[in-house]
Parts: sequence; structure tokens; C-alpha cells
Amino acid sequence: MRWIALTPAQVDVLSRGFKAVADPIRLRLLSMIASTPGGEACVCDLTGAFALTGPTISHHLKELREAGLITGERRRTWAYYSAISDAMRQLAAVLMPAVRPDR
Repeated sequence: MRWIALTPAQVDVLSRGFKAVADPIRLRLLSMIASTPGGEACVCDLTGAFALTGPTISHHLKELREAGLITGERRRTWAYYSAISDAMRQLAAVLMPAVRPDR
């Protein structure tokens, strides 16, 4: 395994992602979104899995969006979320250099 030193810009981006998934609720949300068949999850399906209020779930989803790990799209009444595969690969590459994307 070969480790590559990160640039300050890479550290900035990656640290936001790691900070976002350090929260158990956000890590679970990201996992649920990423593993949803079809690649997107409705917020209506996510909220029922937690004993939290809708605004609290929305806050956690906002944190994941701002960290660049998910995207969201509003359709009529509901919002739908998708994981950003490249961002997740970049986080994984820091932990497992063998999966580091080619530069």
C-alpha cells in the first residue's frame, strides 16, 4: 500500500466529509441513501427510520449536502437524495490507498 500526502485543498474538502460522517445519524443516512435501489431515496422514506423530528433529519441532510456527499432534488412535496459516488470514493481512498482514484 502506498500512501500519498494530501494537499491543503484536498485536506479541506476531505475533512468536511469526514466531519459530516462522524455523526452516527448522518453516517446512517448516507448509508441508507447510498444503498437504496435506484440510487436515490425520498426523505419520506428516511424519516421513518429514526426517532427524530423532520427538521432534525433535514438538518443532518443539509450537513451531508454541504459536505458534498449527497445531492438533493425537490419534486412536488418531497425531496429526493442521491449519494455522490466520487466523493465517497475519495473518502475511502484516504482510508484505503489501494482504492485511490487515478490522478
